[in-house]
Amino acid sequence: MGRLLRWLGIFLFIIFVGVAGVGFWGYAEFVQPGPLPADKVVVIPRGVGIERIAITLARHNIIKVPIVLSMAARTIAADKSLQAGEFAFPKNVSPRGVLEILQSGKQVVRRLTIAEGLTKSEILKIIKNTEGLAGSVLVPVKEGELLPETYYFTFGDSRNALAKRMQDGMNKALVSLWASRPPNLPIKNIEEMLVLASIIEKETGRAAERARVAGVFVNRLRLNMRLQSDPTVSYGITRGERELGRALTRTDLKTPNPYNTYVIKGLPPGPIANPGRAALEAVLHPADTGELYFVADGSGGHAFARNLAEHNRNVAKWRKLQKSKN
Repeated sequence: MGRLLRWLGIFLFIIFVGVAGVGFWGYAEFVQPGPLPADKVVVIPRGVGIERIAITLARHNIIKVPIVLSMAARTIAADKSLQAGEFAFPKNVSPRGVLEILQSGKQVVRRLTIAEGLTKSEILKIIKNTEGLAGSVLVPVKEGELLPETYYFTFGDSRNALAKRMQDGMNKALVSLWASRPPNLPIKNIEEMLVLASIIEKETGRAAERARVAGVFVNRLRLNMRLQSDPTVSYGITRGERELGRALTRTDLKTPNPYNTYVIKGLPPGPIANPGRAALEAVLHPADTGELYFVADGSGGHAFARNLAEHNRNVAKWRKLQKSKN
């Protein structure tokens, strides 16, 4: 009996030493730096357990031994609080650091910049092709409803929700700016402000020119002159669904359509693009110059004129410059 007890004691001691050794090894693996040679971003899918997460991270060389992470998570009940999504793991992050990142839910923030002056179709195409977004845009979208800005999102966010954010952003900008409008502008309502801002946005890409271009159109509206804006003619032909792909012709300028401001007086029936805040502000604060005309000057800007004779000289210069280039 004594010999049996002695062997049992030895056996239990060996088991204890073994368990302790495994425990010490596991803890050492848990806290020591991992094998990741450089920062890396990994997507953790929704609905997967800790074992699958650990295997995924091991395949990405973020951790060495998957069971160390999964056992540690279960030991401290962290497996119930792990978040799905897109996470950034720093170089040589330890399994403990990995667990803290997954528990924090702090995901990678992505950025999408929408440029001013794009049409509804162009913006919806960008949203559709943006990696990391989910689903389709289901909310009805009209021309001019999407505010050009930089939008931040995380992996898996809804395309529909992003489109709604753009609509909300435009609506808030319009209401806020319209509330501070000055008196005596020939702009009757928010819709007309949006329409004119979209024309200004398509006419010039230079920030310094927006107020001046706005001044020309405001002066024309006051005098009941046709706006004669080429971008409105192009939009009337394409409805913003495609690029025109060619220069406008005399026939284009004479062909009636609701957006052809060479034919109709006043503003077209709707916006021709999605203007930014600066173009909206230009409508409400146009430059007071008395100018009625402008034409491209060959440098990316425009030459402005107060009367037709001066404008014709500017046009002649532009045509001469174009001829020399050709």
